[in-house]
Amino acid sequence: MAKTDLERFDDCMEYRASDRRPNHELGVWPQAVERWKDERPGGVTGFTWNWFVGEDELDLDRREYIPVHYGLIPPFEHMMIEETEQYEVFRDGLGIVHRALKAGTVGGGRMCMDQYLDHPVRTPEDFPDIKRRLIAAIPERYPADLDALTERWRLRTFPLVLGVNCAANGFYWRAREFMGTEALSVAWYDYPDLMHEMMEFYADFIIETSRPVLDRIAPDYFTLNEDFAMKSGPLLGPGTYRKFIFPHLKRMVEFMKAKGVRYFAVDSDGDPTPLIPLMMDAGVDIVWPIERASDVSPQEWRRKFGRSLRLWGGVDKREIARGPEAIRGHLREFIPLIEEGGFIPTVDHTVPPDISWDNFRHYMDVKAALLSGDFGKLE
Repeated sequence: MAKTDLERFDDCMEYRASDRRPNHELGVWPQAVERWKDERPGGVTGFTWNWFVGEDELDLDRREYIPVHYGLIPPFEHMMIEETEQYEVFRDGLGIVHRALKAGTVGGGRMCMDQYLDHPVRTPEDFPDIKRRLIAAIPERYPADLDALTERWRLRTFPLVLGVNCAANGFYWRAREFMGTEALSVAWYDYPDLMHEMMEFYADFIIETSRPVLDRIAPDYFTLNEDFAMKSGPLLGPGTYRKFIFPHLKRMVEFMKAKGVRYFAVDSDGDPTPLIPLMMDAGVDIVWPIERASDVSPQEWRRKFGRSLRLWGGVDKREIARGPEAIRGHLREFIPLIEEGGFIPTVDHTVPPDISWDNFRHYMDVKAALLSGDFGKLE
């Protein structure tokens, strides 16, 4: 008898044999969807860019996300400051001032990173305005039908996730939004009291905003999105992480697990390897998406950190763009991890527009066979 999506997920996370491993992906650039409209027979309809929610034709396993609003309420007022044929300068709902190129924009998704010109926190005196926008557990943070949703989720046959992707952005992520990368890099030294206050406040906010949901139901996992590393390594050192973030991460993890959340995941692009031991000490179970362009791999992390660390991601998007032979050769590398468990292979971020529909479809077909133990398609 075939297992449910939840049973397969549990089997994988606990290193048990199963009928197959989970089939998950993160999402796709809107520019890739535009490309696929011309390449896929019959076009592309219904694709949602984020987490591939509802893409039945890809045979992805079902997950549902509890839509908790962990963001600013009220947000900053969106303001257009300058607009030319090439770019626009605007302040967004986070209070960040962007200069953004227009070329290649599709559905609000840009082909390159914006330039960030200003942020809402420059000195400790600016932080109270952020705090007033992050009042925990107010009714606006939850769906109006939460009780009805909870009753349905109690009967679920699929993993349930606390928060949608990038809803509960983490300690470093939020501080960078408040201050900007350069200012944050020196704030640990110039404003240590502010940084201690900010980290403690944000942990309290996540805990108290999550509490009303967790008093009703225990989700299967929670993701803290951090993105605190680049190709050459983390954007803060282990000493800084241990001093400012670690104690608050630890109590957040302990709170979540005491409320029945089974797994705590941290998301970071780049190479966060030097920080992983600290995250594991805090109780983190999962790190993803294992960005291959940063010279990291799930095989390396399994050897280094063992089975206590579950791994998601690790499929090099550059190999998918190279075509079927490269795809099969690349996926062959994952056979031992898939058989062992504790690993869910996905593209190591959202799918970019240099990947054709045919190559993506080939990747998904071969990966599905791999997840089912049919290694013949790798030849």
